Amino acid sequence: MLLTRIAPHLLTGAAAAAATGAALTAYAASEARAYTLRRVEVPLLPAGHEPLRVLHLSDLHMTPGQRRKQEWLAGLAELRPDLVVDTGDNLSHRDAVPVVRDALGALLDVPGVFVHGSNDYFEPSLRNPLRYLLPDDGRRATHTPQLPWRELSATFTGRGWLDLTNTRGVLTVRGTRLAFAGVDDPHLGYDRLDAVSGPADPGADVRIGVTHAPYLRVLDHFSAQGHDLVLAGHTHGGQVCLPGGRALATNCDLEPARARGLHRHPADSRDGDPGSAWMHVCAGLGTNPYVRLRLACRPEATLLTLVPSAPR
Repeated sequence: MLLTRIAPHLLTGAAAAAATGAALTAYAASEARAYTLRRVEVPLLPAGHEPLRVLHLSDLHMTPGQRRKQEWLAGLAELRPDLVVDTGDNLSHRDAVPVVRDALGALLDVPGVFVHGSNDYFEPSLRNPLRYLLPDDGRRATHTPQLPWRELSATFTGRGWLDLTNTRGVLTVRGTRLAFAGVDDPHLGYDRLDAVSGPADPGADVRIGVTHAPYLRVLDHFSAQGHDLVLAGHTHGGQVCLPGGRALATNCDLEPARARGLHRHPADSRDGDPGSAWMHVCAGLGTNPYVRLRLACRPEATLLTLVPSAPR
């Protein structure tokens, strides 16, 4: 008799939980397509320099069928940025290179730099998304077929973008000399910090480090070498966050409090401290194509406006 009275309550509770879960999943699927442009101002130019508009793109995870993402990305050319920085994971399909090329469109005519991420190198696979919330076990999905990353590199460099894979480069944009140092994907252990060792170019107006994944060893290296700004992606901003956008994980050793947005590195440093840098982590525009969910963390690109530092 007691079981008979309790069972309906259990069934009602289970049904309510299932309905809540289904509604939350539907919302997260919708949010994964709610592409958003963020605007951030970074005070690091020398006095007297005109502001520079830098479009930071990351983690497109593009497949040919993602038409809404492609159309939104193409519309970013209307921002007329002075520089594009692409921090990797552009691909999620073996046929995605021409799709990425066409979606970037006129942005490829803008001065640009890029590095690759793990999802430019290897096809994505179906994985349990809860693994991102667990401690890193060191396993990497390198057993899947390779993606056409060489074709992607050739597409970008053929349009004049600098390939910063474990190397340095220089661009002059609207009279401002920008010195770059970049590394291959640290998540796969492809980064060669020895290849970009030594002080950042003292003759440059701004020194920028570029990496896909913001591992602390890379951030420490770039900041210690005198870079003014480090740009990264990879974290998806946490992807599935608590209300208010509080990240639970970063898929690297960066702490969740700095999973996206503009911060200092080291975290407790201030503008002007020796051996410190600004750091911007872009939450990116995509997800694993098998789990297209984002919660309290909309997909994004960021327009960084570099402005002169306040006089000290």
